[in-house]
Amino acid sequence: MNEALLRSLTPSVLAILVRRGADFAAAEDAVQDALVEALRVWPADPPRDAKGWLVTVAWRKFLDATRADVARRRREDRVDEEPAPGPAPGADDTLQLYFLCAHPSLTPSSAVALTLRAVGGLTTRQIAQAYLVPEATMAQRISRAKRTVSDVQFDQPGDVATVLRVLYLVFNEGYSGDVDLAAEAIRLTRQLAAAIDHPEVAGLLALMLLHHARRAARTAPDGSLVPLAEQDRGRWDTALIAEGVGILQAALARDRLGEFQAQAAIAALHADAPTAEETDWVQIVEWYDELTRLTDSPVVRLNRAVAVGEADGPRAGLAALAALDDSLPRHTAVAAYLHERDGDLATAARLYAEAAQKAPNLAERGHLTRQAARLNARRGG
Repeated sequence: MNEALLRSLTPSVLAILVRRGADFAAAEDAVQDALVEALRVWPADPPRDAKGWLVTVAWRKFLDATRADVARRRREDRVDEEPAPGPAPGADDTLQLYFLCAHPSLTPSSAVALTLRAVGGLTTRQIAQAYLVPEATMAQRISRAKRTVSDVQFDQPGDVATVLRVLYLVFNEGYSGDVDLAAEAIRLTRQLAAAIDHPEVAGLLALMLLHHARRAARTAPDGSLVPLAEQDRGRWDTALIAEGVGILQAALARDRLGEFQAQAAIAALHADAPTAEETDWVQIVEWYDELTRLTDSPVVRLNRAVAVGEADGPRAGLAALAALDDSLPRHTAVAAYLHERDGDLATAARLYAEAAQKAPNLAERGHLTRQAARLNARRGG
């Protein structure tokens, strides 16, 4: 069973059901039921036209649910007949669906959460982690968003800023583990950049390309994480870096700075350094200052503390870190790194171990655990 194929087809199938008249919540339920049916049937009897099969089964599931719901009998009366099986349209509806989910009746944060769940394929837990809120809170937010759009007409697509936020979060989730998700986010952002002349769209595409250029060097052969400073820069994709830098320079020349352009500028400075020691940390701090002004994000301030520690010394970085809430994700890991840079190996080892317990995934947990063990071994030696 090719689960990646199912995931890639889901947005298009969902968009087709919406266009045929299904409300969003019912269409999503029907598509999920069709996916379950595919997992059961396809291993023994794979279809010749996977997308057409999913559309047909999902539409049947939707009709069954509609007939069973008395409150929606008026919708059932508008259904002329069940569409016959056959090849589904070949057009890619994913980006259109991103815009439809960013409906004006939703707040930007609710639209992003709904799209990430329904179209991006992220779990409620992953979305909650991205927004720094409890999983239960995010589940309620997504449920409210579904109820809000269940009876509206999808004829008013949302704004570009909301779609960019969704693509950014999908890419970040892919970059932290699922390369296919990251590649899909880049593909859709390329489509958006080709359709819309907007400096922040260009900034996001540049940011994605610059980060994605390092993907081959981010993990060791055993799957463990390799920190940026230790990566083999010879394995970075220079073609992607050159493309990303070119796109960024053109966007910055328009003098309409946004957060994605600022983030891309930071990534470009890392990509431009031949070695970690030659990184222009002073300029990176200046870009983090711009990014803080644009977003006032606690995560940005956390990353800025690391840059300050590199530019002005670990104690300056620790001073910047002290002004932040220590419950921030990765706060403890940053504190451990800065204490190690300052020579306090005992405190650093303890904090690395604490950070490992809070790590959001196994790869990061393993990396932090190894860091703690390394420092304990040095202290013991």
